[in-house]
Amino acid sequence: MLRVLKYNIDFSHINYTVEKFLLELGYTRKIITHLKKYEKSITINGKWAYVKNKLQLNDILTVTLSETNDNNIIPNKLLFDIIYEDEDILVINKPAFMPIHPSLKNYDNTLANALTYYFNSKNESIVFRCITRLDRDTTGLCIIAKNRLAASILNAQTKKHEIQKIYVAICEGEIDNSGEIEAPIAREKESIITRCIDFEKGDYSKTLYKRLRYNKKADISLVQLKLLTGRTHQIRVHMKYINHPLIGDFLYNPHNTLMNRQALHSYKLSFVHPITREKMDFVAPLPTDMQKIISEITI
Repeated sequence: MLRVLKYNIDFSHINYTVEKFLLELGYTRKIITHLKKYEKSITINGKWAYVKNKLQLNDILTVTLSETNDNNIIPNKLLFDIIYEDEDILVINKPAFMPIHPSLKNYDNTLANALTYYFNSKNESIVFRCITRLDRDTTGLCIIAKNRLAASILNAQTKKHEIQKIYVAICEGEIDNSGEIEAPIAREKESIITRCIDFEKGDYSKTLYKRLRYNKKADISLVQLKLLTGRTHQIRVHMKYINHPLIGDFLYNPHNTLMNRQALHSYKLSFVHPITREKMDFVAPLPTDMQKIISEITI
């Protein structure tokens, strides 16, 4: 799949080298090295250019990103919703019970399989790069990068906590109106999956929460959560830590069977587009199984 990007050089970038200009835009040295391997992947005014060439006013710098999809993901027609798509990204509303990546027990039922089928049907091919990953049973919004530059810039935003993620969950009991949970998370001993609170060996973790509704009859709360860090199972572990575990969470609350999965939904994503630098905001409504549980409780 090709992505062609054109830049019109203005006064602020006169005498910049191509390399310096691209680094300023978010290209990594690894991407630039990759570009150097291919003829005419970088041109100035239509002529093949080197990364040490200097730019002049009104030059047209063209960068052609190309790559071959060789990850051997099996295409499979699976249901999922595309909230937004352009040349660089997709925003997906992932359904429940769909893993992100193929694994030994989930070889052809993942989001990667579904997107491979989707792009094959359009005679396109991309390397699957999921930026904001979700657990298998968690629903909602996640970002897919369609090229290595978009992925690099979005991953940098993730590391700087510039991608804002808001979740909605249903938890046991009547939670406080609002608060924060600041407790370090570590891998539980002798487990490759389960996490726990560990004040000696855990990684710093912080979650903000706000109660949206409380159903006294069912003794459940609808809660909005904002992650200030991005640890594995962070919301699930933090909510258990304050004695309000998520309903249906077989791993951290196995005795609750109100749902057949943890009641957790990636509700809102806000970030800056990696190429256009436009502010992007997306919302995905609650899935039907969570709506059914909360019945008259709405956001």
